[in-house]
Amino acid sequence: MDIRARRIYRIWAAVMGITLICISVVAAKTGLPPDNKENIVMPMIIKSSSFNHDGDIPARHTCDGLNISPMLEWSGVPAGTKSLALIVDDPDAPDPEAPRMTWVHWVVYNIPSDTNGLPETFTGEGLHSGTMQGLNDWHRTGYQGPCPPIGKHRYYFKLYALDTILPDLKIPVKSALEKAMQGHILSRSELLGRYQRK
Repeated sequence: MDIRARRIYRIWAAVMGITLICISVVAAKTGLPPDNKENIVMPMIIKSSSFNHDGDIPARHTCDGLNISPMLEWSGVPAGTKSLALIVDDPDAPDPEAPRMTWVHWVVYNIPSDTNGLPETFTGEGLHSGTMQGLNDWHRTGYQGPCPPIGKHRYYFKLYALDTILPDLKIPVKSALEKAMQGHILSRSELLGRYQRK
């Protein structure tokens, strides 16, 4: 092996050594050995039996029907979660072709971390007494379904896993809840539904 070839080999060996050290450091910090697929944590997922993600919300959950909340289910809540929060809003108000604001339909927080969903027609009762609701943009607590004045709107059901139980926020608006959650969000998932009045 000539001098040039030996130099190239030494450089290659040094690069491979540094790469192996980096992999070991990452594995040590995560607590998982490389390629350990059995310990991969699944992401938090929120879904509904009432409609598919990016699908149409049935009229029964809107102002054209019973105006009741849909059944919600979730899984993959991360370890260390102390409570969950839910915000439902519409970023297309008043017109999807010229949106000017995000309209809030539902604000719920301090949902117990061991809860795996909310039943249809949820009113806040039947869960841990610490579960609280905030104000929607009708200035009322509780769920208010889609009622778009024009066009087909998007409705986001946003679930947050928090590392704390929030204090009583005194019937907060969405922005107050978001401020209280800052620095405490472990994971977030969202379900998208659409609705247009006929």
